[in-house]
Amino acid sequence: MVLYSPQLEPSQQQNLVPMNGFAGRHIGPTPSEIQQMLDVLGLSSLDELIDKTVPAAIRISGPLQLPAAQSEYSALAELKEIAAKNQVFRSYIGTGYHDCITPPVIQRNILENPGWYTAYTPYQAEIAQGRLEALLNFQTMIVDLTGLEIANASLLDEGTAAAEAMAVSYGASKNHAKAFFVSQDCHPQTVEVVQTRAKPLGIEVIVGDHQSFEFDRTIFGALVQYPATDGAIYDYRDFIRSAHEVGALVTVAADILSLCLLTPPGEFGADIAVGSTQRFGVPMGFGGPHAAYFATREEFKRQVPGRIVGVSKDANGKSALRLALQTREQHIRREKATSNICTAQVLLAVMASMYAVYHGPSGLKDIAEKVWNLTALLASGLRSFGYKISSQHFFDTVRVELGDKPLSEILEAAKVRKINLRVFDDSTVGITLDETVTVENVQELWKIFARDKDYIRADGQNALNISLDADALSSYLTLPDFCDRTSSYLAHPVFNTYHSETELLRYLHRLEAKDLSLNTSMIPLGSCTMKLNATAEMVPVTWAEFGKIHPFAPRDQTRGYQRMFVQLEQWLAEITGFAGISLQPNAGSQGEYAGLLVIRQYHEHRGESHRNICLIPQSAHGTNPASAVMAGMKVVAVECDSQGNIDVADLRKKAEKHKNELAALMVTYPSTHGVFEEEIKEICEIVHNCGGQVYMDGANMNAQVGLCRPGDFGADVCHLNLHKTFCIPHGGGGPGMGPIGVMSHLVEFLPSHSILNSQQSTVNSQQSTVNSQQKSVGAISAAPWGSASILTISWMYIRMMGGVGLTEATKVAILNANYMAKRLESYYPVLYKGKAGLVAHECILDLRSLKKSAAIEVEDIAKRLMDYGYHAPTVSWPVAGTVMVEPTESESKQELDRFCEAMIAIRGEIAEIEKGNVDAQNNVLKNAPHTAESLMVDEWNRPYTRAQAAYPAPWTREHKFWPAVGRIDNAFGDRNFVCSCLPMEAYSQG
Repeated sequence: MVLYSPQLEPSQQQNLVPMNGFAGRHIGPTPSEIQQMLDVLGLSSLDELIDKTVPAAIRISGPLQLPAAQSEYSALAELKEIAAKNQVFRSYIGTGYHDCITPPVIQRNILENPGWYTAYTPYQAEIAQGRLEALLNFQTMIVDLTGLEIANASLLDEGTAAAEAMAVSYGASKNHAKAFFVSQDCHPQTVEVVQTRAKPLGIEVIVGDHQSFEFDRTIFGALVQYPATDGAIYDYRDFIRSAHEVGALVTVAADILSLCLLTPPGEFGADIAVGSTQRFGVPMGFGGPHAAYFATREEFKRQVPGRIVGVSKDANGKSALRLALQTREQHIRREKATSNICTAQVLLAVMASMYAVYHGPSGLKDIAEKVWNLTALLASGLRSFGYKISSQHFFDTVRVELGDKPLSEILEAAKVRKINLRVFDDSTVGITLDETVTVENVQELWKIFARDKDYIRADGQNALNISLDADALSSYLTLPDFCDRTSSYLAHPVFNTYHSETELLRYLHRLEAKDLSLNTSMIPLGSCTMKLNATAEMVPVTWAEFGKIHPFAPRDQTRGYQRMFVQLEQWLAEITGFAGISLQPNAGSQGEYAGLLVIRQYHEHRGESHRNICLIPQSAHGTNPASAVMAGMKVVAVECDSQGNIDVADLRKKAEKHKNELAALMVTYPSTHGVFEEEIKEICEIVHNCGGQVYMDGANMNAQVGLCRPGDFGADVCHLNLHKTFCIPHGGGGPGMGPIGVMSHLVEFLPSHSILNSQQSTVNSQQSTVNSQQKSVGAISAAPWGSASILTISWMYIRMMGGVGLTEATKVAILNANYMAKRLESYYPVLYKGKAGLVAHECILDLRSLKKSAAIEVEDIAKRLMDYGYHAPTVSWPVAGTVMVEPTESESKQELDRFCEAMIAIRGEIAEIEKGNVDAQNNVLKNAPHTAESLMVDEWNRPYTRAQAAYPAPWTREHKFWPAVGRIDNAFGDRNFVCSCLPMEAYSQG
């Protein structure tokens, strides 16, 4: 890394990283620090490091062909120009997406706050109590509003949640049925995602009229919408009784706000309820990210997908929160898992939960009643104009039958007023209201439908003087007994306390202070790439030009988004070497799944649908085998050798054995063990020669960008974790994005979306033509471009870094990992290295011998690191009894040294146990982490000082991060399962 020099020619300057540019601020170490680290490694330059680390056979020969790096100011200005090409209409399209009001106190203090958005998944629960409490609030909110017993901590979107409900119903079915009924009154994108997910599992999806459908023993489950997609409210009690008589489970996709007024699904017999919480203060963002919900009966708690926050206790007997029932997750169950969901939409679930905390039950009911009342007012006025409203009972949506009124005239009148309506067919439109709508907006809608009639008041005021049908209005505002909610909800004090901004602000700050995020210290998680999420990258997320766009808005209103998509796809294609990119998968798990479906579809199109064997190395991510099974494949494990690489001989043997049925190999590169495998090209050739395709897990792409490209060395498909390599923040366990890249022969099979095709998309050829849709795997996510609004983050990152900056970042990521490995290897053996004795961008430290020498488990070291102010590296994965460390390129040498010094000091503490100087069970590691409360006792009877416990390193005296609770009893939490808020006094115990 060097400064620009005026003596260099412009062509030479393009290959340098300006220290005063964004790349110089994104990359942590300075040029002098880089040289110091290279000296420790005995190397002369970064290029020498890379030559020794990355196999020459896969290195790219020239620089990435990307636009030159822009400054933060210039990149923001450029993206602002692109955003201006979007037109922000008022959308009454509905279908589960609504404009809403994000309370400013929530926007500023959660969505725009790095204390919330840079946190990691709460696997180290002692230093994640803040977001765990917010997620427990979310679960409580869902349990209360749905009337069911258990809820998870959110899913990706409503379509995905419905598909997960289908999988749970299928797994719980006792009648071995293979058909799933879906009401034609469900949102169309939900139907489409369910159909996509059903096909590889051999499930028949029957779409029909729930009012006339007759159940039999071939049906294992059903899905209905409440209210229906056209707004009608149906009485599902008889339908559910009929389903239960044949052993089928019923899922109700319910609008979350409507449940403040309508009978909750759990009270009329539903087994599962799913939906979106987007309208609880989360911007539409052209489709996401949003937090879906999933609720069910407690008997299905071990089948629930995703994560569940549970209540347990810590070592001091104090109530504490943790992720519960983890043995049901795909990381443990692997190919036996029924879901590959490895994320929750945590940041968005936190926003939605705080929306409910801020408004409280009465505030939410007021919002719901306002929406309902205005919808009734709208319907009454339209009836006065002679239009027919399709349903008598509704909440926020009316379906308007136009009669002899031309649809084109209605749409043109709406367009003039910058309004979007939903078109059902040539003679009916839909109108969905939301919390932002006012009486004036209703009057504006009346004008659209009034056409040539004069309803302006004589005094010229902007109001319509119409004779509303009073009886109709009254009937619209009367709910029948079957759907009139009488039960209470959100009675817990947390939803009835923080209604002033002052109180909510303080509550949010208290929770934030309980979480260790990147704004506190390095989070060195191997494989999870917790790098800088720069402020300039985050700013555009909350621009109205991106946030207030409905995902199904007409394409001529979203030209800015389309331009950004095209550019981002081109950049990602250049970085990866692939021919086509799909931005639709809205999580890494969904990228895995989509990539495998593309491979499956490719084989099927070639008449080789019998190819269903997926080879997966034993070291693979837990989501890999789970994704393969969900894609209808059978998993065959491949051995690893003593160096942690794929055992090429075993791979060859198994590929040959299954060559007639081989569908794919799933491989992570660099390997899950943190090494660039020299044989990667040979590995790909073996699979190709046996008729299979190579799927590369892109979790470790941070070690490849600018150095090598998966499309060049043999991968056919790769998913990219934009929330890792390309700077979208983890948000405490979500959001994420997992787009996939494919080689040219697979482009036509990429995900599609019916909304895209109905609007005659022209942006992505792989997603736009009718022919493509026939070959496509279908919709993976509910929205055409997944969580579109956060793609701005990765756009900004690439635009500000440029090809040279991205390549330099990769080199420094590899340098930082090797520097840490070198500093720590004499204290903790580095388990796997490449041929030159170097690692990739992460390394595995072997702690297994410490169990024998000092009775110290890897968990003890993880908890003790909290006392030093650090989050633990990845624990016991991919090898039990180890930690995997990944520093990323964003951390400075000072921070790397601090972490190394913490690990070295902990090794010294262990040495005292080994020498017999310290009790093996009563010591600073076994008792870690130490809370302030545990130290403030009258009698200190532990065999070490309070200072040793709390201030083990000099920097902890300058800034101390205090864990909120002591070590949590995980087993107690699972034995005494609770997933909703305890009484407030429970939080002050102990």
